[in-house]
Parts: sequence; C-alpha cells; structure tokens
Amino acid sequence: MLAGSPSTVSNCPDIGDVDITISMLEAVGCEVERDDATVTVNPGTLDSSRVPIRFSGMNRIPILMVGPLLHRVGEAFVPLVGGDDIGSRPIDYHVDALSKMGAEINLTEAGLEAKATHLRGAHIELPYPSVGATESVLLTAVLAEGRTVLDGGATEPEVIELALFLQRMGARIELRPNRRYIIDGVTELNGASHKLAGDRIEAFSYLVAGLITGGEINVHGCKQDRLVTAISTLSGMGAKFTITDDTVSARADSLSPAAVETGTHPGFMTDWQSPMVALFTQCDGLSVMYETVYENRFTYVPALNKMGAEIETYSTPLGTIEQQQRFVGSSTPCSVIVRGKAPLRGTDVVVPDIRGGFAYVLAAAAAEGTTTITGTHHLDRGYNRPIENFKALGLDIERIQVPSA
Repeated sequence: MLAGSPSTVSNCPDIGDVDITISMLEAVGCEVERDDATVTVNPGTLDSSRVPIRFSGMNRIPILMVGPLLHRVGEAFVPLVGGDDIGSRPIDYHVDALSKMGAEINLTEAGLEAKATHLRGAHIELPYPSVGATESVLLTAVLAEGRTVLDGGATEPEVIELALFLQRMGARIELRPNRRYIIDGVTELNGASHKLAGDRIEAFSYLVAGLITGGEINVHGCKQDRLVTAISTLSGMGAKFTITDDTVSARADSLSPAAVETGTHPGFMTDWQSPMVALFTQCDGLSVMYETVYENRFTYVPALNKMGAEIETYSTPLGTIEQQQRFVGSSTPCSVIVRGKAPLRGTDVVVPDIRGGFAYVLAAAAAEGTTTITGTHHLDRGYNRPIENFKALGLDIERIQVPSA
C-alpha cells in the first residue's frame, strides 16, 4: 500500500488470514494477484479510504492499514479489530502513536476514523513491546516527515522481517540496542520482492506433534534461529534434535516435566503455549505453564480435561517476580499445573481459537479412540493446510461436513 509500484511476496501460506487480508486490500482498490504461494499487490489503483464494515472482528490486520491509508488518501476508516478471543488486546498503543505523528483519531462503535494532512516523526515509547503497535509505527513512520524514535518496540522475527522488507522498499530504518528503532522518513517507497521466512509457530507445533505421539517429524523451511528458545526448552525436557541448515527434527523416548513462562522475544512464544500444554499431558510428573502475554489464553483447557487430561488453572502467577504484576486483579487463569502421563480419550470438542485448536488435534493424536473437533475454520485461518499435512504424516484424520440445523 505504501509503494509507488507493485510488490511481490512469495512463500505465502494457504491460510484464512491471507485470504482476508487480500480481500481488504481489494476493497480499498488495490489490485492483487495470487499464484499459488506468491502474492503481488499493485497499490496504484488504490482509491478508497474505507475498509468495509463486513471485515469487522475478523482479524487484527485493519489497524495496520491506518498509517498507509493516511499516507495515500489522507483519511482512513477501519472496522473493529478481532481475531482470537484470548483476552484484552486494546488498540490504545496504536492510537497514541498515530496521534503523536499528527493523526486525528475518532473511535466509534463501528471502528476507527482517522484524518491527517501531514504526518511527522515523533518520539514514541511503548509501555509494552506490542508486536502490532510496533508494526503500526513502522508502517506510518517510514513516510512521515522527519525522524521517529520508537522506544520499547517489539523485536520478534516477524517484526524484523517487516522492517527489512520496508528497508528493501527504500525506507530508512535502524534498530538500536534496548528495543529502540530509529526511522527517518523518506518521500517515497518503491515496490519490492520478498520471500517469507518459515512460520516458527507452525514449525514448533509440528515438532510437538511428533513428540506427543512418540514419533519424529522433520520440519522443513523454518531455520534454527527462529526456534532457539523452543529447541532449548524441549532439549531441557529430554528431546534430542537433528538440525541442518534447512531442517529441524526432534525425538524423545520420554520427556521430563518443565516450568515454562511465556514472554516477548526472545522468550518462550505465547503462541507455542497451547501445544506445549498438550505435550505436558504426556510428560513425566508435574509441569507448570505461566502466561504473561495474554490474560485469557487457557480457554482450551476444559476440553483437554474432558479428554482425560489433569490440568488445574490458577489466577495466581506461578512465574518469576518481574512478570507477576502484568495481570494483577484479573480473574482469568494465568497459570496451569499439568499432571503428566494422563490417559487421553477421544470425545467431542469445539475449537476456541487457532492455537487451542491445534492443541486439540495434538491431544486427539495421542488419545485412545475417536475425537470429533468442531470449529476447524480456526485451524484453517492460522495453519497451512493442516488436515492435509496431518494425513501425510500418517494421522487418521478426515474433514466431514456437518449438516446445518
């Protein structure tokens, strides 16, 4: 959207969120071509400032479109953001950053309205290293007049990949120590081509699929540097890894329990949490998971208990002292204790969100009997052809059509 010529992104996954994003780009006038895993976006035909209300609640992408729309059209409307129901994910950080750069923001019941005749650089300090807010600042600051200094920004590999893509387009971005970004605005950007790096959430999830069933899965296309913390954590539990320049595989005869705490990069990723809890059900002894990023990420636990898991939830933080203040006063669980070697059994479950859905498939793969999982559209939104991949790995899994009421 920011460039003066088309851009091409290759190695795009076949997931619902890509489809939704393409539809939103087309809705504001961009021409988008998709050829298997390659997506080309021509922003030259962009002629609308409004993302239609029909996209309300679908995912978190609309808020990222505000800065580019302001640069291109001078105004923007984006509907209410959505995505998985994993706790409060306010857009305050986005709004504050955009306002500091000169945007006039009006929040309505339908969404966010913004206007700006002139965007300028600013000093922005994020109270928490939010991935989305950092991306918003980068997407807005690259064409803003003057220098933007962002302190407290996120440094997840996906954020760095966005910064590198913008730099390839002609942006002037520098990453300093202590989560500081320096962005000097330029007058124009050119289209660029980029091949997406491997999805570390998907890679970890499939590594766990092998471990939870006593097998071994060789993951291609996601390099070791994106999985450092995951590999270290699983190695500490007894997993043995084989790693090459292009592949990672893990195996284990037995796994010890662990105490794991999610966190911002380079910590243990919050999106690895639910597959790991599913794996805990098959480890020896008691394991602990403490969630510090989202306040409502254990909605999948009741279904795992229904399958025979022994998981206790706590609203008390069971983690390190420096993280204990993040969700003070919240009544939702932030910690779980999992008793290992639970004999799982098949049953009927409903998927609450993307990652929880994958945890259900993992538990079903390790369970005795048949499990029926409803709500698999969540899986399709976040994983590349998951049913096909599991079938190719030897899991007896079928997609069925449920008659409408």
